[in-house]
Formats: sequence, C-alpha cells, structure tokens
Amino acid sequence: MNSSPRVLAVVPARAGSKRFPGKNTRPFLDIPLIGHSILFAQLCPEIDRCIVSTDSPGIAEVAKAFGGDVPFMRPSELAQDETPMWPVLRHALSMAEEIEQSSYDYLILLDPTSPAREPSDVSEVVRLSEGHLDAEGVIGVSQPDFNPIWHCVVERNGWMRDLFDDGGHYDRRQDVGAVYRINGSIYLWRASFVRQETVSWRRNGKHIIYEVPDIRAVSIDTPEELERAELLVKNGLVEFPWLRGREAKECAR
Repeated sequence: MNSSPRVLAVVPARAGSKRFPGKNTRPFLDIPLIGHSILFAQLCPEIDRCIVSTDSPGIAEVAKAFGGDVPFMRPSELAQDETPMWPVLRHALSMAEEIEQSSYDYLILLDPTSPAREPSDVSEVVRLSEGHLDAEGVIGVSQPDFNPIWHCVVERNGWMRDLFDDGGHYDRRQDVGAVYRINGSIYLWRASFVRQETVSWRRNGKHIIYEVPDIRAVSIDTPEELERAELLVKNGLVEFPWLRGREAKECAR
C-alpha cells in the first residue's frame, strides 16, 4: 500500500509592504489576515505541516496566536521589496527539512493575501499531481470576466492595435478560446522541483492548471480590496469554512 505524500504548506508574510502597510495582520472579518490561511490549513488533512515564513517578530506572534508554526525567522535578504517568492519558498522547504531531518513530497503555497480557498482545493491539487507524474506543479487559475485575446488593445504610433495578433481574427467574442489567469489561490509543487529549480518556477518545468471560480480569485493588496473581499463573505458569495467553527465556539461561551 502506498503511503500518503508528505505535504508542507508555507504561509509567507513579510513586514515591509509598501502598498498596504501591516496588511498581513490587518483585521479581516475580525481575524488578522494571516490567521485565515493558518486556520484554513488546519482543516486540510493532506497538509502534514504548515509553517509561517516571516521576518517580523510581530507577525510571528500573531501567527502563533492562531496556532501558526514559526520554526525560524526569515533572513532580511529574503524579505526585501524586490525579493521574488521562489527563493523564499526554497528557503522555507530547506529549513523545515533540516529541522525535521526528513523530507517532504510536496510544497503548497498559501498566500495570505488570497484567502478564499476551500479544503477541497488542497485535496484536488494533490490528486491532480499524483495523477500527472510528469508535472512539476499544479497552479490555481480562473477565467476572468473578460477575455484578454478579444478585449485587450494597445496604442502604437497613435493607433489602436490588438494586444494579441490573433485578436482581430475573431468576429464574435464567443468564438475565442478560454483564457485563464493565475489568481494566487493555491500553488502546489513537487518538493524535488523546489529543491532543484534555483531561478523561477515559471521558466522551467511543466505545470497543469486547477480552475476555481473567479469569484474566489480574491487578492488583498489594498484597503479597498480588503473591504470588497469582506463584502463577498458577508453576503454569502464566498464561504470561509473555518469561520463557521469559530462562530460556533463563540456562541457556546
């Protein structure tokens, strides 16, 4: 009998956001934003360990208050404005495996600014990866409410031009093939790929898509986006199952 793959989830949260200072600990539905990703991971049986990668003692304390695991502090050179996410994830995997003296099969990125996930998303991306042994990863995407091939134009030399050369070849929007956007909801990679790929996940390797409804493609990088996301949840358009458990506990007190 094959054993279940070992899955490490990483919640990255640095302190120095310029667009939205303090966003990772900003209250969102009465919980600090980072707390949602931590509580979500606790509902996913596929996740063996969820760690928070941060350079901030303050963020670390907030994460721990919601059951977050902060086994190390991220070095400052990996917490700059220009720091890509990939080396942060490689560092987190390396540190977790060094501390535990054991290896993982998969790494899942749970970006705290994209909290509208469901536990079934984790189940599905692991299942997809297990069924596609030639794929290095599974990436969460959604279909936006407009098709870039049909709608997007640029101005060149004072004239409107199609952004995509084949955009003008279609007579009806309905004839254009589906286009997806990476929405930040969930990313899964084989740990072996994370260890080996030193530059960028998008430049090398093969990935398959995992589509989620675009209404769950929530990205919170400004106060306005946080307010819109709260309205989606409060109006029942997006569900956060970990809140149901907390609400029941509050009522029982």
